[in-house]
Amino acid sequence: MNEPRELIRRAIRGQARQLAPAAALAAVHQGCEAAVPLMIGLIVDHAIAPGSGSGLLWTLVLLAVLFAVLTASMRLGGRLVRHATQGAGHELRMRLTRRVLDTRGFDRAGTRSGVLLSTATSDAGRVGMVNAAVWTSAGAFGALVVAAVILLRASVLLGLVVLLGLIPVVLLTRTISAPLVRRSSAEQSAVAHAAGVAADLVEGLRAIKGLGAEAVVFGRYRDASGQARAAGIRAARLVALRSGLIILLTGVFLAAVAWLGGRLAAGGAITVGQFVTAFTLAQFLIGPFTRIAMVGAQFARARASAERIAKVLSAPPLAEGGRTDPPAGADLRIRGLSGPGLSGLDLAAAAGEFVGVVVDDLAAADTLVRCLGRQQDPDSGEILLAGVPARDLDPDVVRSVVLVAAHDAVLFGGTVRDNVSAAAADPGAVGRALECVDAAAMLPEGADTVLTERGRSLSGGQRQRVALARALAAEPPVLVLQEPTTALDAVTEAEIAANLRALRAGRTTLVISASPALLAAADRVVVVRGGAVAASGSHADLLGSDVDYRELVTA
Repeated sequence: MNEPRELIRRAIRGQARQLAPAAALAAVHQGCEAAVPLMIGLIVDHAIAPGSGSGLLWTLVLLAVLFAVLTASMRLGGRLVRHATQGAGHELRMRLTRRVLDTRGFDRAGTRSGVLLSTATSDAGRVGMVNAAVWTSAGAFGALVVAAVILLRASVLLGLVVLLGLIPVVLLTRTISAPLVRRSSAEQSAVAHAAGVAADLVEGLRAIKGLGAEAVVFGRYRDASGQARAAGIRAARLVALRSGLIILLTGVFLAAVAWLGGRLAAGGAITVGQFVTAFTLAQFLIGPFTRIAMVGAQFARARASAERIAKVLSAPPLAEGGRTDPPAGADLRIRGLSGPGLSGLDLAAAAGEFVGVVVDDLAAADTLVRCLGRQQDPDSGEILLAGVPARDLDPDVVRSVVLVAAHDAVLFGGTVRDNVSAAAADPGAVGRALECVDAAAMLPEGADTVLTERGRSLSGGQRQRVALARALAAEPPVLVLQEPTTALDAVTEAEIAANLRALRAGRTTLVISASPALLAAADRVVVVRGGAVAASGSHADLLGSDVDYRELVTA
């Protein structure tokens, strides 16, 4: 289940091996802290009482042992809870990553990359911090239990006041936490939106500078960042108000405890040392009470983050799973395919055939590419591989047969050779692919040239060559290329087209492009207009017989 509460429960249960001993050590640490006032009270009584030098000495020794135990428990418990919080955050990040990279596809529904990044970092970290809240709670309750025992032994009335006074504080904490969840959710959404705008700005920096739109984009980011700041301030005000109310209640309560202890000491019901113990405990208990109050805020923020994580984890897949046995063959057939831009498309490519596809609508081309790669299933119709419907096959199986290289393929960090060899099973295929597109041309260190993030150190044409070489090096039975040479000049396109045809001889290739060079190299060209096939034939024949085709490919 991916419900927010279940995510928080799993974050706690999944780290039980570290969290349970950490919580126990926290209780020991805070219990020892609560026992310190008792030891101080005993020291006071022994110092006042005549002839109690040995008792005073042993009390001092016990106080030193007490500090040694609380120091050791704090260090070890802190280390364990650190493992628990980081481990829970790591598990959530891995779940989010697996969901986003799921081969069945991920419906982002307009979600920005920066928002996903914020969810996988800040939100996962906040949910992981519930383990720190559990650890803090265990320590605080340990302190309260020890303090209550000490006070009950000194005076039943004092102990009961402490125990009963805790109830309204806890109830008030739960009551005030509800609006904090809403404010935290709004704050985190605003921050994620600002991160998304920033990610888009960085990704499109070159285009922004080319258009001279720096001022416009900066204004958008300023507005988004301002909204995040305002939401954060509103949430901080609520946290401050909430904390102030809790501290006020706690202060009044502890003042009452101190007053009652003083009256009991003055009346002889308790010793001076017990009064010192009670008064010191009253001051000490401010810490545990405050921490208990803050635990509600931590859980409120974790709940808001868990809701955002659950939304990503619960996003429906774009393509369902199916058979895992690959089809025997590389012929491709599309029947009645419908979707955005497509209306009953019928198209076929026999095994080993090189087919060019000219589409008059970019939305139709994108839909065709996504359906062929099983990133989504069509609204209606089917794609068959060797007669087997792709919808009945697992997406991984489809992609082992059909490799789709979209026009916006992303390059990775590393060298040109690293990128090209990423999916290559045969080392020799890397060299053949590089040679086919001359991907290392004019690069300072050839195929060993190191690329910057997303290959931005390359020109548009060089990036296209490397991306095309990477697709060719995989040597898939069926290769689908979408506008692979739009940034290249006509002469280079013609050379690559000829090399591409030779390299893919005997393998099925589908090129979705309006490039005359690539279309001339194809065995057959299919023209798609209005979402359906309008014409088919060789490039030369279509140039002479189809005016619309001629205008489309020579524009």
